Amino acid sequence: MDTSILFSYVQSYGYVIIFLFLFFGIVGIPAPEESLLFFLGIVIARKQLLWEYCFIVSWGGVVIGMIVAYGIGRFLGAPFIKRYGKYVGIKEEKWERTRKLFHRYGKWVILFGYYVPGVRQISPYMAGVIRFPFRLFLLLASVGAAIWVIPIIVVGMLLGQHVQIPLIYFPMIGIVLFLLFLLGVWVGQQFRKKSFEN
Repeated sequence: MDTSILFSYVQSYGYVIIFLFLFFGIVGIPAPEESLLFFLGIVIARKQLLWEYCFIVSWGGVVIGMIVAYGIGRFLGAPFIKRYGKYVGIKEEKWERTRKLFHRYGKWVILFGYYVPGVRQISPYMAGVIRFPFRLFLLLASVGAAIWVIPIIVVGMLLGQHVQIPLIYFPMIGIVLFLLFLLGVWVGQQFRKKSFEN
């Protein structure tokens, strides 16, 4: 979806559309979640939306999306997701990659997987399929949603107070932030390898 259309929806419909875009983004229907959260920060800085409602609605959309995806995984199982997942962006290679990650780092994938596009959409389904304990899943998903939503909105708020950024650049900012995240992961892996060798 074109981000300019998304932004016009947010300006027209406010908090409801924020909830829906983040909910559907987590369930797997493509939506530019990071760009939306960053944009919300800028809109909050310009006093066009209230920060309390933006945080609550964003967090709620993400957590409810995680719960629904967990339920689908738990009650409909892996065959259903493998068969119909392609319609919401869950492709076979993403499924297999997330399955391997999940079996090695299950709790951490739920908690920090939000920062990796694809993983954040598949991890709740995977948790449901392997019957990860729901209470622990809910706790990790709720905390993870907060530590994903809040920093991105806050960065948008800080930049929105000091810098005038044209809307056309938001998708590029999201890509740059994602590349910086990947660089951080790579540096962390290199550091761990060196520590392990020593």
